[in-house]
Amino acid sequence: MNLNELRYASGAVKKSKRVGRGPGSGHGKTACRGHKGQNARSGGGVKPWFEGGQMPLQRRVPKRGFTNIFRKKYQIVNLSDISRRRWEGELTPLRLKELGLITNLLLPVKVLGDGKLETALTIKANAFSKAAVEKIQQAGGKVEVI
Repeated sequence: MNLNELRYASGAVKKSKRVGRGPGSGHGKTACRGHKGQNARSGGGVKPWFEGGQMPLQRRVPKRGFTNIFRKKYQIVNLSDISRRRWEGELTPLRLKELGLITNLLLPVKVLGDGKLETALTIKANAFSKAAVEKIQQAGGKVEVI
């Protein structure tokens, strides 16, 4: 058997309905769209969420919650991530990006205290949790807020 001999099973492929190809086809003139009306026009029809003039769902459901537009979005780095890499010396956002711990240098970095830190590091970041500051200082490191 060759690739050029492969065929679908009989009855598996159905020919598409060719509409608007003359009266002999049985689907000519109005091309199965009926006479006039919204759905007969080009670009006609309603959007999938249209409910026939009934009050739409997104307006029936009550509004809930609050979105703070001034929220600061931090990139989070845990101490367990840092200790896993066995890094020594100074740790800046640029180094964190090289290690693959953060993705964007424009967003602020926050260090959280999840995990243990054995090596003395100087970590520079935009924010630190209290637990992270304690654990870094216990390991003999320094904390610098950028």
